[in-house]
Amino acid sequence: MKVGLQLGYWGAAPPSNAQELVLEADRCGFDGVFAAESWGSDAFTPLAWWGSQTRRVRLGTSVAQISARSPASLAMHAMTLDHLSGGRAVLGLGVSGPQVVEGWYGQPFAKPLARTREYVDVVRQVLAREAPVRNDGVHHRLPYDGPGSIGLGKPLKPITHPLRADLPIWLGAEGPKNVAQTAEIADGWLAVYYSPRVGPMYEDWLAEGFARPGARRTRDDFEIAASCQVVVTDEPVAERAKLKPSTALYIGGMGAPGMNFHAELFRRMGYGEAVADVERLFAEGRREEAVAAVPDEAVEDVSIIGDADYVRERVAEWQKSGVNTLLVGCRDAEQLSSVSRVLDLAA
Repeated sequence: MKVGLQLGYWGAAPPSNAQELVLEADRCGFDGVFAAESWGSDAFTPLAWWGSQTRRVRLGTSVAQISARSPASLAMHAMTLDHLSGGRAVLGLGVSGPQVVEGWYGQPFAKPLARTREYVDVVRQVLAREAPVRNDGVHHRLPYDGPGSIGLGKPLKPITHPLRADLPIWLGAEGPKNVAQTAEIADGWLAVYYSPRVGPMYEDWLAEGFARPGARRTRDDFEIAASCQVVVTDEPVAERAKLKPSTALYIGGMGAPGMNFHAELFRRMGYGEAVADVERLFAEGRREEAVAAVPDEAVEDVSIIGDADYVRERVAEWQKSGVNTLLVGCRDAEQLSSVSRVLDLAA
């Protein structure tokens, strides 16, 4: 099992100890460092800034939102980071949700699967640099010939020669159709709120994608990177309680009414009644009660918290269920080092 450090996205200010964590991850055997974005900090700049002092870890976006940049612009970011890091970039992409896409980026959210497919195709054309980039699709037309066009657009190849044409592209996906498409067109899947207990369900969705004509990879060379809080502790109850506020936020407040993909994940795990309670309480502004309504079992399903033996046992379960990489958020260097020691990452 590989382990990556998940930096996430910033709150009101940059995390004060991020550089320390990144360097410790590079030193003690973590496989990668990943950064995210929502509607504040971006995913690429932290990797370039803090990652510039690393020598070994992969530098990945988890995730970069496809509505934030045109696919050609995103490919420029990726190949620039790949050159600067000596071929260590991982490009993680995701559609986000309608509130962010339409409310923050001013882009339409409809048809996210089709938009993603076109987006990935354009990025791969840029990275391949075999011919001027064209796309005749509906969502990312190149050259652009829609409303406002003056008809002078020219198909172009990137001036810079990409370091790797096969720079890995991972997709964040949550529903069955999206996961199946990810298996078909991507190199890896970024799974959020993954639970080994429903691993067979995910394997069915993935199998559908791998079976499609022209699928890029097989199950054997496809990477599943799952976000998972890993805490080595003798007080698991207290540590799980610390995760409930963020879990309640994602279930109750990080999606539009009737379209919350995170809430659907927990419903598929069998927590439908609790999800309804959290959503209702969150919508009524009763956030403390919403946090209290998150079941202990739901947190335990999607995290690994306990003593060293328990952590090793649970990591083995996640690996057996198909996960190749755990993306772990660490609040300090001590937590990061404890994960490394227990899982023998530096060996």
